[in-house]
Amino acid sequence: MKTLKNTVLLAVTILGCGLLAAQDVNNPMIYRKDFKDISGKNTVSITSYEKNGKHFVYAGGVGNVDVYQIDAEGMLTPVSNHELYKQKGPARGMVADNINGNDFLFIANKYGNVVETFRILESGSLERAAMVEDTEDTHLAVGITLQVVHMKKASYLFVGGLEEKTPGLSCFKINNDGSLTHVQSMKDTEELHTDGIIGMFVHKIKGKTYLYTSGFQDNGVSSFRVFEDGTFKNVNNIHDNTTDRYLTGAYPVTGATIGDNHYVVVGHRHHKYYERNGFIKNPDFYYHGDGVSVFKVNKKGALVPHFVLKDDETTKLQGQTRIEVVSVEQNHAIFAVGTRDDASIQLVKLDEDGKLSPLNYLETGFPIYYGLRSLNINGNQLLVAGSMSFELNKIASYQIAPKINREGKKLRHIVNLKYKEEATSEQVEEAVQTFLDLEKTIPEIVAIEWGENDSTEGHSEGFTHTFMLTFDDEHGREKYLFHKTHLDLVKKVGPIIGGVFVMDYWTDK
Repeated sequence: MKTLKNTVLLAVTILGCGLLAAQDVNNPMIYRKDFKDISGKNTVSITSYEKNGKHFVYAGGVGNVDVYQIDAEGMLTPVSNHELYKQKGPARGMVADNINGNDFLFIANKYGNVVETFRILESGSLERAAMVEDTEDTHLAVGITLQVVHMKKASYLFVGGLEEKTPGLSCFKINNDGSLTHVQSMKDTEELHTDGIIGMFVHKIKGKTYLYTSGFQDNGVSSFRVFEDGTFKNVNNIHDNTTDRYLTGAYPVTGATIGDNHYVVVGHRHHKYYERNGFIKNPDFYYHGDGVSVFKVNKKGALVPHFVLKDDETTKLQGQTRIEVVSVEQNHAIFAVGTRDDASIQLVKLDEDGKLSPLNYLETGFPIYYGLRSLNINGNQLLVAGSMSFELNKIASYQIAPKINREGKKLRHIVNLKYKEEATSEQVEEAVQTFLDLEKTIPEIVAIEWGENDSTEGHSEGFTHTFMLTFDDEHGREKYLFHKTHLDLVKKVGPIIGGVFVMDYWTDK
């Protein structure tokens, strides 16, 4: 069954496209490279870390964290998994960093109301080092986002989240053993946008450090000056409006420095996408569409509204949950925008004038919920994505490479199966029909045909059944691979499968 789950879903995706870093790509596209099962119930957050030349991926979900090693080709190898405090979670906020020669992974345990510290071992595995619990003086309950800020003499961990009664922003000094010492907490006010901090980003400008936060519940972004001792003060705040700001449900926050200009990029998952009564504190909101907002940082570190890339029929920006920096060059930066409601990864370009333009996107086939990570290994630009879906139970890796011209082509997906000797004819017939029924529930399947092996050459290696599916593009294949009906088929048929061999190829229409 494990072989089926890891093989029947895996297709040959990139053939001769060339491996290039994102900064060398004029027309970048996203291609899936690998995927692996997770031991947890879902994957909410993903981060990565390089240690002694090896790259590790940490996927946090409900109850635990899975560790994988990833190579330059994007292939994932499971390493270990680790329980969270009280098996709670999910591990919503995760950040790995080096503190005075020690490698740590910090985790915001969302419903455990703690921040956990794990030491990163040589193998990439984790060893619990410390933990700090929420108190009346801090804002760690329903922890969502963590941000490490390095100053000259010390490093600090900033914590934000969705604490219901007393939301705000907290700072802790990170000690050499990974333990945290409380420095300052600032309670949310009517002016601040720290009610539901889901994104944070740091700019270092002329020797000064600034932290930028999103406020999911209070629909805005705030800027703070961080001082050498870890204390901080508010600089300015920008609220959503009905004209040129797209901040209702402000969610991911990132940024880039291009030339002499410092930018902060903010996405949002609009409150209109939430149906749970009572979850949104202020139900009186205005929906003017989806968009990614760009703010320019002035000389005082304050945010100034600058530009909005609005969603349209050519983009996939509905329900943005994570924005990752792919590359930063002298005159532009490329970002990857993960979306929950569009279930896609959209690439966008930020030019030196602070204007965003859409590039290509890939429909992943599953909603991305905060779990998206960009990393570069030996010049190869990779993305790793996960999903909050309890039905998926996987993470997937992707490569950003030059777009391949598929005009006038269709994709064939060929699955060859052999069944175990103990499988009955009734079971095989049911398996065949279940496979054929996929066409009824997955509209991206253009055509499907099948047949039993009739070769007499003796080179069939025991494979008896062949299924050939046709798709119009990569998007269709991804939707099929991760569709619930397909995943259910894998679980159902897996126990009687004796072998799987999968190949994909492109052909003229």
